[in-house]
Amino acid sequence: MTTDPTTLAKLDDLMAAIRTREDPRRAGAEWKQVFKLLQKTDLSSSRVTHVVGMRDVAQLAELIGELRDPSAATTPPGAGAPSEETCRQALRAFRKRLAFTRLDDESRISSHEPLSKGGGSQIAAITPPKEWPASVWQELVRQGKLRHVGHGCYELVEE
Repeated sequence: MTTDPTTLAKLDDLMAAIRTREDPRRAGAEWKQVFKLLQKTDLSSSRVTHVVGMRDVAQLAELIGELRDPSAATTPPGAGAPSEETCRQALRAFRKRLAFTRLDDESRISSHEPLSKGGGSQIAAITPPKEWPASVWQELVRQGKLRHVGHGCYELVEE
């Protein structure tokens, strides 16, 4: 994965600019430039899309290090456990999706008597948001925060 020195220098500058932000995820312009530069490299486009989409500074640093020294890549793309921050964000999105799905089910007039106050939702499991790879959901199952119920559906484990 040879990359010209100017691209690496630009990536270093953008990385420094992202790190100076109080919330690195809000550095939209810098992340767009990083995405454009990384797409010109030999890195997997799905991996680049995931790192930039999640705005994961630690994984971005790994990608830049990999471009500098390809032998530093110890794991193949997509392998390894997802970061704690990624798992936290994915679980938060899962909870929101589950809440909205339940709310949508409860608000349907046709599924309940029209003169009643409505009914509680019977939805316990959903398919997780597709913004995160399956490895994130498997890690959350391993941590005991979710339970796989089959057919691509997961449910929250009550704590």
